[in-house]
Amino acid sequence: METTGAKLALLQQHLAAAREPTGAAGIAKRAAKNIRSPRERIEMLLDPGSFIEVGALVRQPGHIDALYGDGVVTGRGTVDGRPVMVISHDQTVYGGSIGEMFGRKVAAAMDLAADVGCPFVAINDSGGARVQDTATSLAWYAALSRRQLRMSGAVPQVSLMLGKCAAGAVYSPINTDVLIATESAYMFVTGPDIIQETTGEEVTLEELGSAFNQAQNGNIHHIAVDERAAFAWARDYLSFMPSNCFDQAPVVNPGLEPALTDSDRELNSIIPDSDRAGYDMYDILARIFDDGDFHEVGDAAARNMITGFARVDGRSVGVVANQPLVASGAIDARCSDKAAHFIRLCDAFGLPLVFIVDTPGVLPGVEEEKIGVIKRGGRFFYAVTEATVPIVTVIVRKAYGGAYAVMGSKQLGGDINLAWPTARIAVMGAEAAVSLTQRRQLAAVPEDERPALRQQMIDFYNATMATPWTAAERGYIDTVIEPAHTRLEIRKALRLLRDKTVSHAPRKHHLMPL
Repeated sequence: METTGAKLALLQQHLAAAREPTGAAGIAKRAAKNIRSPRERIEMLLDPGSFIEVGALVRQPGHIDALYGDGVVTGRGTVDGRPVMVISHDQTVYGGSIGEMFGRKVAAAMDLAADVGCPFVAINDSGGARVQDTATSLAWYAALSRRQLRMSGAVPQVSLMLGKCAAGAVYSPINTDVLIATESAYMFVTGPDIIQETTGEEVTLEELGSAFNQAQNGNIHHIAVDERAAFAWARDYLSFMPSNCFDQAPVVNPGLEPALTDSDRELNSIIPDSDRAGYDMYDILARIFDDGDFHEVGDAAARNMITGFARVDGRSVGVVANQPLVASGAIDARCSDKAAHFIRLCDAFGLPLVFIVDTPGVLPGVEEEKIGVIKRGGRFFYAVTEATVPIVTVIVRKAYGGAYAVMGSKQLGGDINLAWPTARIAVMGAEAAVSLTQRRQLAAVPEDERPALRQQMIDFYNATMATPWTAAERGYIDTVIEPAHTRLEIRKALRLLRDKTVSHAPRKHHLMPL
């Protein structure tokens, strides 16, 4: 008869085999690629000692040589003491590709995250569909994608790309809230060899799917120098988010600096006297939020628009700001996509939005029209209009045309709109306005007098029309504030708006321009 001791020994034997399903060969493979095991990666993400693995002994039934885990490690743990579900692909087992038991394990993890109401984190390093499993692999890809709908906007979803991910292994990550990659990661639907074979196009792996190129394409929200930095960014991101859409994000150090500081006073001289002179928007952001802390999202793409998280009085907020140092802060097709995604992310999880505005308008150009600036700009408008969270807007300099409207204007849904005395609010800038409306008057004077007259018209326009006073008189701006008071004014505004509730009329869903 088999003894209890023998059964315990067999358990340890199975668990050891599950921990390294391919044994010494798998360890050597990871060493050659200089990558960590899936469990080591999970431990880098989670609080020490908090990981509880689920499904370690799962493997394909009916196959005597089936490997434990089936290519993925799943389980639960905590980040800053809050529960999360996590999965991590195992490159040493079937290349981390998806098979039936792989799919069942991940599906169970996704279902539990939705049931419990906690974040779901996927650590991706997969070759995609398991070719030898044919339709089974494809079926589970589809089943997992469908489960993302249940989690979308309900619990935070984070993907990390730590290797070469292809085909189906990129479709699930792109539908999560944020996608983080290391500098050495790659992602693409089909690799260079298949592209050359099917289309005749020649492209390098770097050109096709490097993290830097995919970030510029808008598919990756952050590039980390290495895996440790990627996990640190993910932990920091989760610290700004609630566990689910019904919870509140953690409150961190509220009540800091309740009075004006020297840093606040520096804002009074931060805007150059000349409208044409640039300055760095990050210098403003560093002075108007708690501790100067700003967690940027999408920093490698569309840098004329800055999006990220900060805290006001200890509470998380989403920040959307123009960057005058890049394309003068003009709004184009790519930054519209970036802003629309971020706004919808914040709205889904109840995070107030703070707009910091300095934009000369929508970027003109043939190429912009070709790549859909109208439709993509429309998504930006739609995202702002759809948002039900508190919206506070601060216009620090230019706010022209449609760009004024979409950057949190009161007419589009902004709750409290503030302006600095340096603000210029108008349909267009003075130079363009004079060229459009004063053409005949300029043509009527001698040519040598035109430059001086034109400058007089521009100065008059700036002094009497493109001012915050005109907007304030009509109630489009709630008040004009001293720049030094911005941090405290944002704090007061969000305290006032803390209990704001808005609901849309019932319908199946809205139709945004896609």
